[in-house]
Amino acid sequence: MEHACINFTAVARSVRLLKVDGFSLTESMGNDDCVKSRWSFDGYEWEVRIYPATNCSVAVEVAFLSRPRKGSVRAAIGFRMVDPRGMIKPSNELCVSWVFTNPQECSPKKVVAGRRELGASGFVRADSFTMQCTITVLKELPDTAPDTVQEVPVPSSNLHRHLADLLQSETGADVTFLVSGQSFAAHKNILAARSPVFMAQFFGDMKEKCSQSVEIKDMDPVVFRALLHFIYTDAVAELGEKDEAATVIAQHLLAAADRYGLDRLKLICEGKLSGGIDVDTVATTLALAEQHNCPQLKAKCVGFIVTSPAVLDAVLATDGYKHLEACCPSVLADLLKSSLRMGGRTDA
Repeated sequence: MEHACINFTAVARSVRLLKVDGFSLTESMGNDDCVKSRWSFDGYEWEVRIYPATNCSVAVEVAFLSRPRKGSVRAAIGFRMVDPRGMIKPSNELCVSWVFTNPQECSPKKVVAGRRELGASGFVRADSFTMQCTITVLKELPDTAPDTVQEVPVPSSNLHRHLADLLQSETGADVTFLVSGQSFAAHKNILAARSPVFMAQFFGDMKEKCSQSVEIKDMDPVVFRALLHFIYTDAVAELGEKDEAATVIAQHLLAAADRYGLDRLKLICEGKLSGGIDVDTVATTLALAEQHNCPQLKAKCVGFIVTSPAVLDAVLATDGYKHLEACCPSVLADLLKSSLRMGGRTDA
């Protein structure tokens, strides 16, 4: 079902700063004496009137000087004191709404501030103050019959599907990757646009610049296929599952993403691994986090391992811990410190 949003109203808005000099001299003005500022917008003439000494207060009103085009004009009027230097926060805005039906009609007169209060506020400098006036008018839109209003539907982007089809069809491919006996055709321009490493390989001084065949070592074909799919579509379907296979893919893809400078894929893999830490995978994931500079993932792994003595003992018995011990001995010191801190909190 299509849902369209149709505007039946619109507004016109005008904002001005009005400066009143000689604040101290205006004290002798009468209740009905005012200073005026006139301006035009939305095809109408308006006049803001400031009364500096109305019953020991500063008051304002707006006069509508034109004839409405359609019966009446609905307006919202706002006033507040401001500091042109920007050193004092503006005062709270005083708002009034009014419907004008005749020329020379005025909005209700509103008190903005008492003279004594204003004089002590900091808004009066060099015997002058500045007021911001905002007038918002509800505009008239042309009549439109509901059954004649048509919204042009815009479909969601399908760029990723087109690029996925391009990868699958191999149309225009200009490079072939050899990964453990399997070949993958791809497009140098797309790879370079997504990866700084591929950019250097194909358009820099590296030996693959003119090569049509590149061998990828130390990577499983399943992982490389997922890597290519992400480069073309910005998505990894293999990480959508919640099983051990998805965790293993995430571990290998994290290393591949770091290898080819795919920062977004690396963060996606970190998020997947962070949400699936358990006794069997945490040591291997911790080794990856240490080797590929993932401090948040590393901290989460360490926190899980030292959750309790039972969890620590279970992790120490896994093959993943033996791998961690062999490839990242420096992490063992972090584990020891964290376990000691945990023990201190437990003793307390």
